[in-house]
Amino acid sequence: MSQSWPEVELGDVLTLKRGYDLPNSERRDGNVPIVSSSGVSGYHDEAKLNGPGVVTGRYGTLGEVFLIKEPYWPLNTTLYVQNFKGNDPAFVSYFLRTLNLASQNAAGAVPGLNRNALHLLKVKVPPLPTQRKIAAVLSAYDDLIENNTRRVRVLEDMARALYREWFVEYRFPGHEQAEFVEDEQGRRPAGWEWVPVPYAIEIDPRTKVDKNAVNPFVPMGSLAENSMVISPIEERQGNSGAKFKNGDTLFARITPCLENGKTGYVNFLSDDSATAFGSTEYIVMRSRLVCPEYVYLLARLPEFRDHAEKSMSGASGRQRVKPESLSNYYIAVPHKATLARFQALVKPMFDAVFTLSSRNANLRRTRDLLLPRLVSGELDVSELAVLGLEGGSDEK
Repeated sequence: MSQSWPEVELGDVLTLKRGYDLPNSERRDGNVPIVSSSGVSGYHDEAKLNGPGVVTGRYGTLGEVFLIKEPYWPLNTTLYVQNFKGNDPAFVSYFLRTLNLASQNAAGAVPGLNRNALHLLKVKVPPLPTQRKIAAVLSAYDDLIENNTRRVRVLEDMARALYREWFVEYRFPGHEQAEFVEDEQGRRPAGWEWVPVPYAIEIDPRTKVDKNAVNPFVPMGSLAENSMVISPIEERQGNSGAKFKNGDTLFARITPCLENGKTGYVNFLSDDSATAFGSTEYIVMRSRLVCPEYVYLLARLPEFRDHAEKSMSGASGRQRVKPESLSNYYIAVPHKATLARFQALVKPMFDAVFTLSSRNANLRRTRDLLLPRLVSGELDVSELAVLGLEGGSDEK
């Protein structure tokens, strides 16, 4: 049954205040999160405020809302809740997300939010017991998402560590009995052949994408800085840009995307014959003598990325890696048996990453569907227990 709560001004519910300056020159190593308009952007050794806190962007990224549970430092590009006026902080963080704060952009050349104007917004807020129930339901989804995200991070770290162990440090199974040789490219196991990257990996391979159809499209913003997962996937008419298929690695070649780590592993297509396209600023890397997982993990290797960065050229601010520069980077191609053994270990890790990411996408969809209905009173939170929704599930 839909509920109706009295209408008040946002300023009656909470007080927003501008964050605090903290120049890079004054930041010191610590574990206190520094919160910018786009979320946690670093850490400091001193907190300005105790948690829990709720922060949103004042300038820069508008509309994002962050719940910070520990002591923190909100930057001057943000607004934080100075006074919750007896309301539940977790509920407030969800409630503010329903207000479409980005649409409250103040007039001016630089987009920004005026806290005084926000305080005048007309809103309807439930009583504290209902706030806590709503926050508990929605937090259950976020807790599951965070747990899955941590597991994804661990799996990626394990795969990268295994790659380094086997193919950089050469501590693969049986290495104690292996013979090693030294040549102009460096030390390698006997029988492993030094080859330039384009010999073992196809660079920008020819791939057909129907230009007359609507196809999956990956913009640069869909590549993560520290994860293989590509999201979201768009649908666009045409085929102009990089073209790829499942098992390919997308390597951002332009500054600052390369330096920031943007790299992805393609696995979202319906089958291995399907194709997609994306930004013109990708180098597409496809397995030839090594397995697809090896290719992605090489693309994440700091030494490989450093080589790519040093080869960048072009106008300041728009420098790019030339694909041909990868011909100067050599890898020692392992025996097929060693490569097969490595793939048998890391492929399940890759599969688990994408399973967990898919669960997170479902959890976010469910949470985002519930959020406005719960906060508005359209859906009575007490009904969720009857429906078996309270607490959420990672299978939704």
